[in-house]
Amino acid sequence: MKIEKQITDNHQARLTVEVDPETLEQSKQRAARKLAQRVKIPGFRPGKAPYAVILRQLGEGAILEEAIEIMVDDIYPKVIEQTEIEPYGPGALENIEKLDPPTLVFSVPLKAEVTLGDYKSIRIDYAPEPVDESKVDGVLRDLQARQAIIEPVERKAEPGDVVHIHLKGVRVDPESGEAVELVRERDFSPLIPTEAEDPSDEWPFPGFARQLIGLAAGDERQIEHKFSEESEYVSLRGADAVFTVKVIEVRSRTLPALDDEFAQSVNPEYASLEELKAAIRHDLEDEARRAYNEEYEERVLDEILSQSTIKYPDQMLEHEIDHVIERMEERLAQQGMDLELYLKSREMDMKAFREEARPVAERRMKKSLILMELSDREKISVSEEELQNETSRTLGQLSQYMQPKDFQKILRDKDSSTNLVGNIMMDMLLRRTLERIRAIANGSATDEQPGETSPAEASGEETAAETEEAAQLSGEQPEDVATEPVGQGSQAPDSGTTVEEPEQ
Repeated sequence: MKIEKQITDNHQARLTVEVDPETLEQSKQRAARKLAQRVKIPGFRPGKAPYAVILRQLGEGAILEEAIEIMVDDIYPKVIEQTEIEPYGPGALENIEKLDPPTLVFSVPLKAEVTLGDYKSIRIDYAPEPVDESKVDGVLRDLQARQAIIEPVERKAEPGDVVHIHLKGVRVDPESGEAVELVRERDFSPLIPTEAEDPSDEWPFPGFARQLIGLAAGDERQIEHKFSEESEYVSLRGADAVFTVKVIEVRSRTLPALDDEFAQSVNPEYASLEELKAAIRHDLEDEARRAYNEEYEERVLDEILSQSTIKYPDQMLEHEIDHVIERMEERLAQQGMDLELYLKSREMDMKAFREEARPVAERRMKKSLILMELSDREKISVSEEELQNETSRTLGQLSQYMQPKDFQKILRDKDSSTNLVGNIMMDMLLRRTLERIRAIANGSATDEQPGETSPAEASGEETAAETEEAAQLSGEQPEDVATEPVGQGSQAPDSGTTVEEPEQ
C-alpha cells in the first residue's frame, strides 16, 4: 500500500492511497458473498452461489460498489496508523482516482493544533475595586423593605407610600406599523421612592412613581413622557407616550428599625446589626471578586489568543456551531419559545442563523482549545479524591432539584454517570487553568500547582464566556445578533408588542 500525504490549508489531510489489486479482488469476493446473503439467487441457498453466478445476476457495478466499502473499512485504520496523523473525526472517501491499480483519495479532518505565544510574559494590572458601603446599605434597605408593614391610609400619596393604581399607556402619533398600545389596562402598585432610594429601575420609566405624589384615592392623572435615546426598550427610544393613571388606594409603608433585633429577624445567627452588615459585605465582596476575576480572565485569554496560532478543521467549527444552537434552543425553551418560531420572528432561515452563530462559536472554540493547551502546558491536575468529593457534592445538588426518577436514571445509566464525572473533571481543570493564568498575568504565580477549586467555582454554573455567547445570540449585546427572542415579563417591544412590568 502506497500513501501520499498532503496537509491542506483548512487543516485536512488529503491521503492518496494506492492499493494492491489483489486486495480489491479479495474484497470483490467478499462483497459477492455478502450480496448473495441479501439477494435471492434461483437454485442456490443464501450466500452459496458461485462468484460467476452472482456477477451475472447482480452485475459488476453492484459488486464493485460493495467491495470498495469493504476495502475502505479494512484499509482505513491502517492508513491512519501508517501516516501517523491525529484525526479530529472520521475521514471521508473523497474520490476513486482509478481502479488499475485501485487508487483512493481520503480527506481526514485533523486534530486542532495550538501554538502558544509567550503567555508567561503577559502582565495585566489586577485591581479589583473594594465594595462601596452604599451597596451594603442598599442590601439592608432591600431586607428592610421585605419586612415593611403596608396598610391603607385616607390621605394623599407621599414619598415612601405604595400606590395601587389602574394604568394604561399609549404611544403618541405612532408611525405606520407601530403599536398604539404600550401598556394594556391593568392594576399596578408602584412604590414612590424616597430621596434615599434609587428610582433607576422603575417601570415603565424612571421617575414615574414620583408623578403620583399628591394624588388620593379616586384621583386621575395623565402623565406624558418622552423615552430617552438610551432607553432599554430599543423600539421606544425617542418615542412620546401618555400614561393614564387612576388611583385606587394609597397605602403607607412602615419600615422596621435597623437595629440588632432586625438583624436577628433576618437570621438568628446574627447577634447584632454589625454582624449582619459584615455578612452582607462579605457576600458582596465574594460576588464582586468573582465578577472581576471572570472579566480579568477574559482579558488575559484575549491577550493569549492574540499571540497564539490555532489550526483546526472546518468540521470542528461546524460541531461547535451545533453546540451553540443547542444552547440557544435550551434558553428559548425556558422562555416558552422554540427555535423555529424564533427564526420566523427574525425572518431568518437556519443557514443564515448558523452564519450568525459562527463568530460566537469560533470564539468559544478557540478559547477552549487555548485553555486545554494551557492546562497541559501548566500540568494542571485534579486528584481522584478531589474529583470524588466534587462529584458527591454535585450529585447532592442534583438530587434536590431533579425529579427522583430522573435522578435515579442518571445513577443507573452508565453513560450518563460517566459523562457527568467527565464534565465535572473538565470544569475543575478549566477553572484551575483560569486561576493559573490569572496568577501569571497579575504576577503572583509561583511554580506550585493552583489550589483546589472551590465548590462554587467548580459547579455547573455558566462561565463568563458562555454567558457572553448566549447574550450575543439572544440579542442582549449589539454584536453579531440584532434581535432578541421575546421573553416573559419586562422586554423591549418591537412593533405590536406591549411593555410588561416586572414582578412586584
